[in-house]
Amino acid sequence: METRTKSSYGSYLSGQWVKTENEFEVVNPATAQPFARVSTIDNSQLKDALSAAKDALPAWRAMTAKDRGLLLHRVADEIARRKAEIARTITLENGKPLAQSEGEVAMAEDHLRWFAEEGRRVYGRIIPPQVHGKRHLIVKTPIGTVGAIAPWNFPLVLSVRKVAPAMAAGCPVILKPATQTPLSAVALAECMEAAGIPGGVFQLAIGNAVMISEEFLSNEICRKISFTGSTRVGQELIRGAAKTIKPLCLELGGLAPVLIFEDCDLDKAVQETIIAKFRNTGQSCIAANRIYVQKTIYKEFLERFTDAVEKLKVGPGLEAGMDLGPMINQNALDGALSQIEDAVKKGGRVIAGGERLKDLPGFFLKPTVIEGVSDDALCMCEETFAPIAPVSSFDTEEEAIRRANDTPYGLSAYAMTRDIGRMFRLSEQMEAGTLGINDGSPSTSQSPFGGVKQSGWGRELGVEGLEAFLETKHVSIGGG
Repeated sequence: METRTKSSYGSYLSGQWVKTENEFEVVNPATAQPFARVSTIDNSQLKDALSAAKDALPAWRAMTAKDRGLLLHRVADEIARRKAEIARTITLENGKPLAQSEGEVAMAEDHLRWFAEEGRRVYGRIIPPQVHGKRHLIVKTPIGTVGAIAPWNFPLVLSVRKVAPAMAAGCPVILKPATQTPLSAVALAECMEAAGIPGGVFQLAIGNAVMISEEFLSNEICRKISFTGSTRVGQELIRGAAKTIKPLCLELGGLAPVLIFEDCDLDKAVQETIIAKFRNTGQSCIAANRIYVQKTIYKEFLERFTDAVEKLKVGPGLEAGMDLGPMINQNALDGALSQIEDAVKKGGRVIAGGERLKDLPGFFLKPTVIEGVSDDALCMCEETFAPIAPVSSFDTEEEAIRRANDTPYGLSAYAMTRDIGRMFRLSEQMEAGTLGINDGSPSTSQSPFGGVKQSGWGRELGVEGLEAFLETKHVSIGGG
């Protein structure tokens, strides 16, 4: 299968494509119209998939990491070969501009190649004994079958962040994509099939989120769940995992602050804040949510930032030159408009955007800047999955850090400064899993990603992303 010329799709289970009579529509958020149908599996089919993963585990685990890596490189080759088509698929179902979809495909390929090589570097160690005649070995072994639950906002790359390290570590994976964006996962499954990945090692399960997550939680074959999504759903998974003490990797909600200090390169600060805020139409867990600007440069920054925002092009992602696409659906658009209304009621002033684009049929919101926003406004307290930039001022570094950390979330944060001492202080004091200093796009394959506080458990990417799917085993040998 090479292009999205079909209109009906299914799951990929035990090396076979499976369709059922139960279908749902996939909607293009740029037109608000359905363009494909996807069938869902039932619980018995999911149980069979878990059994197939169990059967596939021994051979996959026994394969050398080098050979597993060669297969992952083949998957990356397939993704690279189909880059244009897969990027178009992402834009059709997610809405983001095509150039950003192409960037997502490139990052997914890079993740696959990184973990294809990093699997070779899973090292144990020998520990000096305290008792004569004993030897102590530390061995790393695959955790077992993994249930991966991916979100809609980066549907390909966030799937690959879970799938690639788990497979590199020797674990079979069952991927459950978001129902808003299942076709990116279908394309990934096609690449897995074309690359020769054994059928039970990678499976794609499209269906009811509650049913699939509950089976992952209760079924003993599933040894770990990796989830990206809201903190509320993460809390539900934690409660469900308590019964079987099932390990979880959770990448949850964010409320990222941007601290813009008076010593920054102002042009660079505007450029990087635009990237951090408006990439993927603001629908990113690491998107800049709260912008704090030192009072001495507040007016100048606001003018430059607002001017740059007003120049952003908004429209269907398949049209050339777009900077922002639509929001994912009507509920997301309504929620964004409610946050704008609340911010204004609490003293904020809309100086750019603030309303829906009425001349387009999809779920488009004009990129919005609200200045003078109070800290108790919803857009400063709740994750804003929208192109809304609330801006507030601060006096001192201590105040900025205190306000930035005054949240139960801690996924990412940003700071714009040229002061080396301040960079180190921020690195030590900011409560976030990732800190981008003069960098609005800090994520990279070789560096760990994850949150603190209510933004999650565990890490993806980097060495830590591979370790997440390995058990550490102590072997004590006596009598020698």
